Amino acid sequence: MSRSDPLERADRAWWKEAVVYQIYPRSFNDSDGDGVGDIPGIVEKVDYLDRLGVDVIWLCPVYDSPNHDNGYDIADYRSILDAFGTMADWERLLEELHSRGMRLIMDLVVNHTSSEHEWFRRSRQRDGKYEEYYHWKEGRPAAAADYETADGPADEVAPNNWDSIFGGPAWSYDEERGQWYLHIFDPHQPDLNWRNPDVREDVKGEIEWWLEKGIDGFRMDAIDLLSKAEGLPDGNPDGALVGSEHYSHGPRLHEYLREIYDDTLSNYDAMTVGEMGMASVEEAAASLGEDGDGLDMVFQFDHMNVDADENGPWGRAEPGDWELTELKEIVTRKQATLEWDALFLSNHDVPRLVSRFGDDERYREESATLIATFLLTMRGTPYVYQGDELGMTNADFRSREEIDDPQTLGTIDELLEAGAIDAYEDVREFVNYRSRDHARTPMQWDGSAGAGFTDGEPWLKVNENRSRVNVEAALADEDSIWHYYHRLIELRDAEDVLVYGKYDLLLPEDEQLFAYTRTLEDERVLVVLNWSAEPATFEPAALEAAGFEVLIGNYGESPVDPTGAEFRPYEAVVYRLE
Repeated sequence: MSRSDPLERADRAWWKEAVVYQIYPRSFNDSDGDGVGDIPGIVEKVDYLDRLGVDVIWLCPVYDSPNHDNGYDIADYRSILDAFGTMADWERLLEELHSRGMRLIMDLVVNHTSSEHEWFRRSRQRDGKYEEYYHWKEGRPAAAADYETADGPADEVAPNNWDSIFGGPAWSYDEERGQWYLHIFDPHQPDLNWRNPDVREDVKGEIEWWLEKGIDGFRMDAIDLLSKAEGLPDGNPDGALVGSEHYSHGPRLHEYLREIYDDTLSNYDAMTVGEMGMASVEEAAASLGEDGDGLDMVFQFDHMNVDADENGPWGRAEPGDWELTELKEIVTRKQATLEWDALFLSNHDVPRLVSRFGDDERYREESATLIATFLLTMRGTPYVYQGDELGMTNADFRSREEIDDPQTLGTIDELLEAGAIDAYEDVREFVNYRSRDHARTPMQWDGSAGAGFTDGEPWLKVNENRSRVNVEAALADEDSIWHYYHRLIELRDAEDVLVYGKYDLLLPEDEQLFAYTRTLEDERVLVVLNWSAEPATFEPAALEAAGFEVLIGNYGESPVDPTGAEFRPYEAVVYRLE
C-alpha cells in the first residue's frame, strides 16, 4: 500500500511521515571563512538536503548569545547572533526550505537564559516584575552544611547541595544582588523561575513570535526541568547527580507544558519534540498527545544509556560495552508505551553513532547502514544528525586544549580537583568515547584541510579521516552510506507500513540479531539486523510467509529467503512478506 493510496486514518500527521535532519550551525558550513558555520552557509546546502530527501530541518540555536554553551545560553530570543548572519539570512533560509517542500523547527530553550539576557540583568537589580524571574536564595551558614562551595561569602555555602549537570554546584553567588542563583547547567545559564506567571507569559510570547514568523515547530530543550520541588530541598548526597530528583519532572511540569500547548502551540500546525533527559518511558508517555501535555513526541534516553556504568567517569567503565538484548528490551518497551516515538541514536550532545553503536573501523560502512536501517524502519519519526549520512566518526582529542565542550571540561576539572585523575591522559579514552565535541567537529564536505567546511581556521578541529569520509566522495559512490540513506528515505516515503505499521519483536534473547515485523492491515514487512561483527543465522520460532521480497539491503545482494540464512557482519535487510 503506497503513500499515494487514499487512506483515512485519524493518526496520520505530516510530522509522523517526516524524516528530520538536525543541523548544528556552528559546524555545518562556513560561508565567509571565519571558521564558524553560519546561516548563509546552510542556505548554500539546501539543495544537498533536498537531494538527500529529508523533510524537516531542526536548527540548533542561532539566537544572539555569548556562547558559553554554544548558543544554548540565549541573550535575546528575537535576534540572530552576528557570527551566524542576520534575520534576513534566516528568513531566506526559511523561504528556501519552504519552496522545496521542507519545513523548519527551531530549538526552544526556556528552562534557562543567558546571564546576559535583559531579564536576568534586571532581575539581579531587583527591577520591578523581573525581581523573581529566576531562582534567588540566601546562602546557608557554612557551619550548618555538610558540603562546601568555593563561591560566595566566606561564612556561607550554596542554598542546597544540588549538582550542576555540567559539574560543580548548581548555584553561583551574584555580588550585585547579594544572593545565590540556580543554574542546572553552566553558571552563565541561570534557570528561569516558572512558578512566576509573568515568566510563563513572556515565554509564551517568544514562542508565538517565532510561530508567527512561519516556523513549523520546536525541539524543546531540557523541557523536563522547568518545575523544581517546592522549597528547593537538599538532594540525596549519594545520588549520581545530587538533587536531580528535585529538579527533573517537578510537581508542576505537566501544568506548565499544558499551558504552553493550550495558549500557543494548539493554535498552529506545529510539530513539537521535547527533550526529557531524565524522564522514564512512562513519564514521557504522559506528556504526549491531546490527553497528555500536547507534545507530539519526546526524546527519551533509556536506550542511550545501554552502555552506562555509574562507577566510571561520564557514567561508564569500559567504552563500547553494551548488550543488544538490553537495547531490544528498551526499544520494544518504548514502542509499546509511547503514542509516538522520536527515533534517534545521535545528536549534538552525544558521540557519533557509528563509533558508539557500530564498528567505526573494520565495519564502518556496514554498521552505519545497519543503524540507518534500524532508525528508518521503526515506528516513529527518525532523526538524522548531520554527518550520520556519511558515517562520520568520533575524533581523537589528544589534549584538553583541543576540547571546547563545557560539560566535558567541567567533568575533567572536577576529576582533577577531586584527585581522581592526575592528568588529561588519564581520561583521554573516556573523552574520545563520550565527549559532546565528537558530534560538533565540522561537517566533512571534501578531503581538503578545512574539509570544505571553511577556508579559514575551523573553530573546532576537523576529524583527521576527512580525506576518505566526506560528501564529495560519498556522492560519487553509488554504494556509499549516503546513497543508502537516500534509498531508505525513499522507501519509507513509499511505504505506509514503515510509518504506521505495528511493531512486533522477534528473537528477543538473540545476542546478535535484532529482528522485527511491521504490520499495517494486510501488509507486513520483516527487518533483519545482524548487529554484530560475526555471521548470524536467522531461525525464527514462527514466521508465516508464502514468500519474501527484498525491499532493501546494505550488502547489495541479500538472502532471498531469510529463514535459515546466514547474515554477514552488520548485514541489514528489509523484506516484504508475501
